[in-house]
Amino acid sequence: MLLSNKVALITGAARGIGKQIALCFAKEGCHIAFTDLVANEQSKATEDELKALGVQVHFYAGNAADFDSAHKVVEQVIADFGHLDILVNNAGITRDTLLMRMTEEQWDQVIQVNLKSAFNFTHAVTPAMMRQRSGSIISLSSVVGINGNAGQANYAASKAGIIALTKSVAKELGGRGVRANAIAPGFILTDMTKALGEETLKQFVSMIPMRRGGEPEEVAKVALFLASDLSSYVSGQVIQVNGAMV
Repeated sequence: MLLSNKVALITGAARGIGKQIALCFAKEGCHIAFTDLVANEQSKATEDELKALGVQVHFYAGNAADFDSAHKVVEQVIADFGHLDILVNNAGITRDTLLMRMTEEQWDQVIQVNLKSAFNFTHAVTPAMMRQRSGSIISLSSVVGINGNAGQANYAASKAGIIALTKSVAKELGGRGVRANAIAPGFILTDMTKALGEETLKQFVSMIPMRRGGEPEEVAKVALFLASDLSSYVSGQVIQVNGAMV
């Protein structure tokens, strides 16, 4: 197994891409710590699904955008599991609207949850990973963090920030054996995108050379590569998963 006895912490993983990454890792023998804002039926169902794969699993409720909360979660994960090998910064939200209509609150919310949360957790795991001289930090960016997108100035800025953060962390921590990479998904078929309606889906798909949306599992497989020793000399990179959309 590619991740046998490794421990991964995945933020915002009760559903969507984060959940698929957790499932993909667990199938490869990885013990899973995952977070979301609150404990509910969805987080419980994800926890049960992961435990059925025969690995150790813990769910932690908390606000990823809060610095102290993130550090407390990491401290608890290390106490519960004994060590931490992989961090996946996946927590994210959207508050889409044109820039001229965007409120300060809409800007701040997206930057806090999408970008500051990645800083919070990366900051929190750094001492432990440096001490053990190994670790893989994977952060979810987006195609719009590379290309921009009308109506998503806040989201695009947060995801571009993820890329710059990743490249900087890779340079700072590389000497201690810690790798940092980003994944930039394109149009992925999650519950959120499926709710857009058939016509909107067709418009998006028409812009993709592969003529289909991606599946969350396809993003998860790239995360698996970056988490495993298969990518032992890969750091500071942004891997796009978008069917040649960009």
